Amino acid sequence: MPDIQTLATILLMAASTYATRILGYVALRDRTLSPRMRAVMENVPGCVLISVIAPAFVSRNPADLLALGVTLVAATRLSLLPTVIIGVVTTGVLRHLMG
Repeated sequence: MPDIQTLATILLMAASTYATRILGYVALRDRTLSPRMRAVMENVPGCVLISVIAPAFVSRNPADLLALGVTLVAATRLSLLPTVIIGVVTTGVLRHLMG
């Protein structure tokens, strides 16, 4: 069972992620977006994911590099949510096994 600080961190991160996503729709609900702006808004989650994953490219930890490879393969075959889940689980398992 995670401690209260870890649980609170996870819940607050989830809430802030959800809030930023919803606030974007609320702020833009009465506006007509150009096709270019619509494309930008649809690609923002992928850009955020890349900014989180990018530091692993320069990691010297073999577990992180292997997990990055698995995540990249998953990204070529699956949608965003399964790719994120596979990446997180693979990283956790490999870090546990490889130290």
